[in-house]
Amino acid sequence: MIPRHALLASSLAVLCLTGCGLFSKKDRPKESSAISVENEENFRQRWVQRRSEELVAQGVAAEAAQAQAGNEFRERYPYMRAGRK
Repeated sequence: MIPRHALLASSLAVLCLTGCGLFSKKDRPKESSAISVENEENFRQRWVQRRSEELVAQGVAAEAAQAQAGNEFRERYPYMRAGRK
């Protein structure tokens, strides 16, 4: 007859080594897409602002620099949701 502690130990080993769901991580809630849109918008604003300042330093009028920077952003990052307007 098999001792009880050996049976218990082997049962625990089987449960742990077979990938039972007892010790698995719980599903995490998905992040909101609003967070990624907010990050993309923040990146777009900072990129366009910096590029506009570069263009103004080169002698381009402020409004034209802003429009050109926005167009350059959409060309460079067409996959970003923040660039679509």
